[in-house]
Amino acid sequence: MNDAFSARKRGDVLRAMAGETFDLLVVGGGITGAGIALDAQTRGLRTALIEMNDFAFGTSSRSTKLVHGGLRYLKQFEVRMVAEVGRERAVVYENGPHVTVPENMLLPIYREGTLGRWMTSVGLMVYDRLAGVKPDERRRMLTAEETLEKLPYLKRNGLLGAGLYVEYRTDDARLTIEVIKKAVEEGARAVNHVKAERFLLENGKVTGVEATDMLTGRQYRIRAKRVVNAAGPWADSLRKLDGSLDGKTLRLTKGIHLVFDKSRFPLDHAVYFDHSDGRMIFAIPRGRKTYVGTTDTDYDGDIAHPRMTKEDQAYLLAAVNGMFPGLWLTEADIETGWAGLRPLIAEEGKSPSEVSRRDEVFVSDSGLITIAGGKLTGYRKMAETVVDRVARQLAKEGMRTAPCRTKHLPVSGGDVGGSAGFPSFVERKAREGVKLGLTATEAEALARFYGSNVDRLFRLAEELRQEADGEQMPLSVLMRLAYAVEEECAATPTDFFLRRTGWMLFDLPAVMRYKDAVIESMARRLDWTEDEKRRHAADLQQAVEEATVALGRESAP
Repeated sequence: MNDAFSARKRGDVLRAMAGETFDLLVVGGGITGAGIALDAQTRGLRTALIEMNDFAFGTSSRSTKLVHGGLRYLKQFEVRMVAEVGRERAVVYENGPHVTVPENMLLPIYREGTLGRWMTSVGLMVYDRLAGVKPDERRRMLTAEETLEKLPYLKRNGLLGAGLYVEYRTDDARLTIEVIKKAVEEGARAVNHVKAERFLLENGKVTGVEATDMLTGRQYRIRAKRVVNAAGPWADSLRKLDGSLDGKTLRLTKGIHLVFDKSRFPLDHAVYFDHSDGRMIFAIPRGRKTYVGTTDTDYDGDIAHPRMTKEDQAYLLAAVNGMFPGLWLTEADIETGWAGLRPLIAEEGKSPSEVSRRDEVFVSDSGLITIAGGKLTGYRKMAETVVDRVARQLAKEGMRTAPCRTKHLPVSGGDVGGSAGFPSFVERKAREGVKLGLTATEAEALARFYGSNVDRLFRLAEELRQEADGEQMPLSVLMRLAYAVEEECAATPTDFFLRRTGWMLFDLPAVMRYKDAVIESMARRLDWTEDEKRRHAADLQQAVEEATVALGRESAP
């Protein structure tokens, strides 16, 4: 058991953090902060990370859930960014094939579309070259007939064919968790639900933060030689605390996604198509669901709880029904949805879709290092850039730092023999799970979801078998819950249902079926009072409403 990342040990970890001075403190537990913590710790820097809500709470659990190279940025001549993040797709995939999978992507070509057949072919060829795509995954051009064989519901009028290429689908929250877990396994300290309230200063230089445990109200002082602000949409708020919010600032734009059951939106291939206004839209199959996104509009509301509007919803429904006219999807077909924010660097005179997704690093007079912008796919390179800068600063103080080694470092759960070895790994583990009394389907699902960490869940199966008899949930669910609490720092039911399992978005009936049993089980494991149980139950209900009532319904299921 990894007590360093157990929700039961959060208080112990925080007290220990307050008792030492770290080489680096990262504020922000999204994918960028996670990547920085892993890179720094594996270079020999004593590293700590705090997140004011749950890990991946913000942008890193509300994206389109693709590790992709940004094909559309070729239109904006962002060649360097396409090349860099395109190559990073394969790195992310090889380091964690259990959280990232190749996805065949179809790009339909229409007579009245923005790209013709020749331009699409050339664009995809350039994309393949820039991204260093493997020969067996390079683009292939399809005729109209071949396209309709793969997508029979696609609009037929004016269809010329399609480009077929490969992107990578991920579980963004799970990817973030696995990166942080790996950092903790390497010796880093990481705690969620801890908010940086103010910076500690000595001689005008940042030397740490005063932070509040949002679950208990206790305050801690955490000191470090260097502090990195990786707070995503909240980065400017921390710069205000530092008194360094000048020059470039963030421009937050909102993107929403809608989830449909496959019975209403049957899709076997992901599709990337242009809407009538020129924006590109994704429709992506995931298990028994299909999700669609995204919008791109300026946002100035509540950063923690962005909501989709009726207009957002109508926009995506119109886009989908225009491309798949025989489905006649309506508001009633939407099962769940989510809204997320992109923390982009403001550029004058550009629309939300035109603003660059490049990342930038700012260093204030106090020494606070801020990383802003960027894309999920490029998180590892962003982390390398930041830690390189930290290393150069510390070198001036006589501290030697090892070079970056994350390019070939599997994330937690990723020790499965890379993408080539993953299928045989899953087969082997599925057989082991069946011997433990799990069904073949349950065992295979666990192996695919947790990768090499599935061995820990299998051990939990033996420990929890008797306990499961008294719980109002199957053993396979209790295993996931116990693992999430004990080794993934899931401190609330929402942490578990939304970011440890993804069920809030893609299996809402499971949430409604097991929510009471999960609350009771977590209350026993974490020694909650009755008031705490009620508070966490209310938080969970709010999360359900954000995924359902936010769509304009009168009540959650």
